[in-house]
Amino acid sequence: MKERYDLPCNIAQTLNIIGDRWTLLVIHEILVGRSTFNEIKKALSGISSKMLSDRLKYLEDGGLVVSTLYSDHPPRYQYKLTDSGKDLEGVFNALLLWGRQHLEKCYKKLIHRKCGHEIELTYYCPHCRENVDDVSAVEI
Repeated sequence: MKERYDLPCNIAQTLNIIGDRWTLLVIHEILVGRSTFNEIKKALSGISSKMLSDRLKYLEDGGLVVSTLYSDHPPRYQYKLTDSGKDLEGVFNALLLWGRQHLEKCYKKLIHRKCGHEIELTYYCPHCRENVDDVSAVEI
């Protein structure tokens, strides 16, 4: 994929990696346990085989996914997220929470497994050892 944003911004540079059509959805399918090409393709109705193949190769080249050959004839691969890919789970959770609050038709909610109630997104400062709501993005 080509770099689309030449901006000194974390959001823009992250979108250069994961902002192409289908890319986040492919990552999400691997995150929830679909690990083969056919499983991912079946879950993503509408994605072509070529597009899925391109996205998986791109994600592998970008260090978000690793593949392992599990069948020689025909060659078939299993896909796993790297630590970098797994770190996107918080992004998916934030999108789920946003959708729960703003979509007209919502399909999922994020719950606390222990009690079954919906959760909220919070920010934590490890220095102060407390949840905070006064956050600010600053240049580095």
